[in-house]
Amino acid sequence: MRQSLQADFLAVEQLLERLEHGQLDIVVLGRVSVGKSSLLNALLGRDAFSTSPLHGETVVTERQAWKTVSDGLVHLCDTPGLDEIGGEGREALAHRAAAMADVVLFVVEGDLTRNEWTALQAAAGHARPVLLVLNKADRYTGAECRRLLQHLRSRTSGLLPPEHVLAASAAPAPRTVVEVLADGSERERQEHRSPDVQALVERLWAVIEGQGQALVALNAGLFASRLSDQVAERITVLRRDMARRVTDNYALAKGVAVALNPVPAADLAAAAALDAGLIAHLGRIYGLPVTRRESWRLLAVIITQLGALMGSLWTVGLFSSALKLGSGGLSTALTATAQGGVGYASTWILGRVAEDYFRNGSSWGPGGPKRAVKAVLDTVDTQALLARARTDVQAVLERRGR
Repeated sequence: MRQSLQADFLAVEQLLERLEHGQLDIVVLGRVSVGKSSLLNALLGRDAFSTSPLHGETVVTERQAWKTVSDGLVHLCDTPGLDEIGGEGREALAHRAAAMADVVLFVVEGDLTRNEWTALQAAAGHARPVLLVLNKADRYTGAECRRLLQHLRSRTSGLLPPEHVLAASAAPAPRTVVEVLADGSERERQEHRSPDVQALVERLWAVIEGQGQALVALNAGLFASRLSDQVAERITVLRRDMARRVTDNYALAKGVAVALNPVPAADLAAAAALDAGLIAHLGRIYGLPVTRRESWRLLAVIITQLGALMGSLWTVGLFSSALKLGSGGLSTALTATAQGGVGYASTWILGRVAEDYFRNGSSWGPGGPKRAVKAVLDTVDTQALLARARTDVQAVLERRGR
């Protein structure tokens, strides 16, 4: 379980380090090839982030120190693209980085696509400043750029302040210049153009200076709250999955033990011991350990309710057991799979009931044990469970017989 939560523990450590050193992270987010890395390089004034015409050049989150503020450093953070083919894991990394950011730069190169709109909504939902940057503005005429910015501000009205939607040109294409030479001939040359990110820089510093470290503290608190909820939810899922695996193992063990044992009384003793052990094991998984006496008492309560609500299933088990007794064990081969299947199914259901009991804090709830057991039985296809149980038990018996 600790290994499954390792990424969350690492995020907490990073959060504490940022708070201690007053670090503020500006994270860039956007589709592949919209110029995220180029935009960060333009802000830095140097080529620190890798750029490439190939999709997916950025595969991990990268950080570079940008400027110093009174309380610490401002970092620029690059992330993988949001729509790279086969890059679902890297996309999740990008979203995670944005969730921890203090400021998000959401970069586009035209009107918002459906996927971009969804991602932008998610980023804005984390309650931190988000700037929508129309990069590659040099591709448009002045009039086209103004119309596109107006359109983007209209689409994001209510989601972003209009001043947080602005244009930039991180890596403008060279401009062709025609020179007239002394002899009257003409010559073309390519003129390099500098990045145009001044409006973005001014807006970023207005945000940083206006909110400063209060922004870091606020986002840290929000992140910690979300992380706490996520960890609690993940622990619940991990415990449930572990409980299900343990129950399956106990059910199969009981089914095989019952099928192989020709003595009915021994069947019952072995079954009860395994069921009590399962209850104790589930209690430990949910952090609610029970004593041996408590596990047997809980087992008695569950069996009583199961007997009252599952009469037909228990009848099959009793019939198989009686057949063993009447034939001196000679009919074991005929009844082993059937009785083993019943043993498997009954323990499987018992495990689900005990799991709900522990998940509810060792409580049956307002309806008592009868309603709790019935709630589990209502979700179980008994015939399908018995069929699966007989198949699993038979498979083990056949392997043992080889």
